[in-house]
Amino acid sequence: MWADALPSAMTSQLPTLLETARKAADAAAAVHKDQATSVGIADAREKGRADYVSATDLAAQEACVAIIRKNHPDHAIVAEENDEGDADGIPSEGPAWIVDPLDGTTNFLHGHPMYASSVALAIDGIPAVGAISCAPTGERWWAARGSGAWKNGVPVQVSKVEGTGRALIGTGFPFKTEHLIEEHSAQLVRVLGATGGVRRGGAAALDLCYLAEGRFDAFWELFLNPWDFAAGWVIVEEAGGVLGRVEGGELGLSPGTVIGANSPAMKEALHELLG
Repeated sequence: MWADALPSAMTSQLPTLLETARKAADAAAAVHKDQATSVGIADAREKGRADYVSATDLAAQEACVAIIRKNHPDHAIVAEENDEGDADGIPSEGPAWIVDPLDGTTNFLHGHPMYASSVALAIDGIPAVGAISCAPTGERWWAARGSGAWKNGVPVQVSKVEGTGRALIGTGFPFKTEHLIEEHSAQLVRVLGATGGVRRGGAAALDLCYLAEGRFDAFWELFLNPWDFAAGWVIVEEAGGVLGRVEGGELGLSPGTVIGANSPAMKEALHELLG
């Protein structure tokens, strides 16, 4: 469906665009690997409560964006750590790269291995390719519309688990939007009581990859920016999963809630638990 909605002139370029996304994500991940033992929490600047930016974020973004600009100098780029990193400013026309150079900065700064780089390209507001690279584990996921989802060169698919009783659910805490914490806490209690378990790792890009390959059966979060989920969006749907908004409706490239699952039935079941 999404592939059919893309401009035909751009569809033929998806393999080339995906290759750029993969190289850009890998370039950022290489910076993570190089600086993992030399940058810590004491070296970071706090953008907001428990929301950090480090020299590694900036260096990874520079490496990532340099590859995009070299290969596609006329394309727009919206990157988290840029001044123009406006989560509400994803262009609705033309190609636009959406970059999170280090998703899971707090994890990285503490030596916790759940962090990654995330690179997506949207065309006319439709996410078309996505690539996510995790330096600590060497795992790399990628997808382009109409071409399936891949991990380290092997196709991946969502799980076939039915019903929430045995489902493992991923989530993220809304630490940037403290007014949502109480709502999320109530949801967490309900989901814990009706599923096989809940996990929170602190990097939404990886959560979505885990959904795509069947490590999770569903996922929800009450606030994410587009650079947190744009690449994972493509990967999940190309792996056979479904995504939307917790409050209902289709997902879009604006900040807000995200819900995903291995099937429409699982997504609806999680919707009912969330209330």
